[in-house]
Amino acid sequence: MRSNSHLLYLLTLPVLTAGALLLTPLAHAAAGAQGATPDAKPANEQVVTPELDRRDVQLTHIPSNDFEAGLFTGIYNTENFGANAVGGVRLGYHITEDIFVEAVYGQSKVSDTTFRDILPGGIFPTATIPLRYYDLSAGYNIFPGEIFLGRKYAKVAAFYVIAGLGITKFNDTSHQTVNGGAGLRVFLANWVSVQADFRDHLYSVDLLGTKRDTNNLEATVGATFFF
Repeated sequence: MRSNSHLLYLLTLPVLTAGALLLTPLAHAAAGAQGATPDAKPANEQVVTPELDRRDVQLTHIPSNDFEAGLFTGIYNTENFGANAVGGVRLGYHITEDIFVEAVYGQSKVSDTTFRDILPGGIFPTATIPLRYYDLSAGYNIFPGEIFLGRKYAKVAAFYVIAGLGITKFNDTSHQTVNGGAGLRVFLANWVSVQADFRDHLYSVDLLGTKRDTNNLEATVGATFFF
């Protein structure tokens, strides 16, 4: 009997040893879990919190009033007939913050005084006749932002490009016109802005029996009101 017990012990000893080796890591893990404190911090938690004075930043945007109406004045240079004062009105609608459409009526005058020196009677019935134009254009704000007036003051502004079609009338003749140019709009308040424009009005003129394309440059300033 003793020899049989001794033999059974020798056979079960490797199995008991292997079980002990497998259970030891599990026991250590359980002990570590039981001994963990609720105040333990994750390794990646920020220890030092910087004290920063944060400020609210408001993004610059063009006022959202969609309709505009304005007046302008400036100089209109009619090719071959000299430069004269121009004035008019504009009505606009802003489709988005960057895209807008605009209708313009302008009035100036043209003079054939230089031609009367070499052509008796001149080209027009009188030395000076009225010129009127009607334009419908679309514009795009390519540089919306701010313009600084000195060191302390900044105003919302937008630099834009514009182009369109229209009609120019003088000497009882209508001329189909293509206009294009650029401008700068500076907002003094949400409801009013000052505006500077430079545009070219292209149309054909039958001068002394020869039809030719002309570039008629215009530079204006004005005020625009939004509602």
